[in-house]
Amino acid sequence: MEITKRVKNIAPSLTLEITAKAKKMKAEGISVIGFGAGEPDFNTPDYIIEAAKKALDIGFTKYTPASGMPELKKAICAKFKKDNDLDYTEDQIVVSSGAKSSLYLAIEAIVEEGDEVLLPSPYWLTYPELVALAGGKTVYVPAGKEKGYKVTAEDLKKACTPKTKCLIFNSPNNPTGAVYSKEEVEDIAKFVEESGIYVIADEIYEKLVYGVEHYSIAQYSEKVKEQTIVVNGMSKTYSMTGWRIGYLAAPKNMAKAISSMQSHTASNPCSIAQYASVAALNGGEEFIANMKKTFDERRRYMVERVKKMKGVVCAEPKGAFYLFMDVSALYGKSFDGEKVDSSISFANAALKKGVALVPGIAFGDDKSVRLSYAISLEDIKEGLDRLESFINELK
Repeated sequence: MEITKRVKNIAPSLTLEITAKAKKMKAEGISVIGFGAGEPDFNTPDYIIEAAKKALDIGFTKYTPASGMPELKKAICAKFKKDNDLDYTEDQIVVSSGAKSSLYLAIEAIVEEGDEVLLPSPYWLTYPELVALAGGKTVYVPAGKEKGYKVTAEDLKKACTPKTKCLIFNSPNNPTGAVYSKEEVEDIAKFVEESGIYVIADEIYEKLVYGVEHYSIAQYSEKVKEQTIVVNGMSKTYSMTGWRIGYLAAPKNMAKAISSMQSHTASNPCSIAQYASVAALNGGEEFIANMKKTFDERRRYMVERVKKMKGVVCAEPKGAFYLFMDVSALYGKSFDGEKVDSSISFANAALKKGVALVPGIAFGDDKSVRLSYAISLEDIKEGLDRLESFINELK
């Protein structure tokens, strides 16, 4: 059976590959500290779980409208007004099976065959794969550690061509933890306004910021808002990764088209998870504050520890729950008789010391590795002890 080129060319996930190796080691009785976590290590709050139970008890188990149940769309509109001072109506909201589905639908609705999509690099590994599926071409805009892992409006202008259709803008950022300031976002928004390109703004980590404020690019002006699809979801903020509820806000014509696409693919997101998401959005402030406080404590500990390690450099993350560490100064050295000359070989060698890291090449930066602090402080301490020992053993 012949597979289409667009599917055949999708790259396998390096994060899953490292995770699989770590799981195999654990199954063999080998101790491994995994820094690959892409989800909060907190259970979903009880009040959300109780809402899901109620949905089952009252028989809320049937189809909902393709774009989501009205009560949830209303709660999402209220969230945008409260958190971002953005006014949306329910017909501008589409609820999907996770923010990843929202991103897929948004890209499919915007990108034509041959269109170029600007993507600051490092980037979340799924973006270019979704662009390729839509027939587009990803144009990577470098945002190295010397820039704090951020691009400027000038960087984007230089990369923009007549074929440029949109910008994918992710702040707070995965994998770097970078958060763009209001002024930085405004400069990029001016470029968007002048160029007329679209923006897909992935704001899934907006609540997880430390000592800074999140500012949505759609807030800049009504014109930019009309050129922007804002993507968010329940996964990170409410620790609901397995519930698979994401959502987007878009101009009415775009939201209608995306809803039509969804009606022919997924029909609608899970009714029970939607019902629970209404409850989630109407509460949870204490849970979010406690989770954020815990992440911040781990973040500060990790940054201080890594700063003391030889041959590695990291920019202090201001959002999400990742630390991006440049280890390229160690390339050329060897461990256990094998040369370390890439992020993959570094991660594979570290795994021999019982530390699972995600190679930066998965995010477009082969000089670095990503560490998540969505694991216990106890595991972080042990994992960093092992990592430092590994680095010191490189020759």
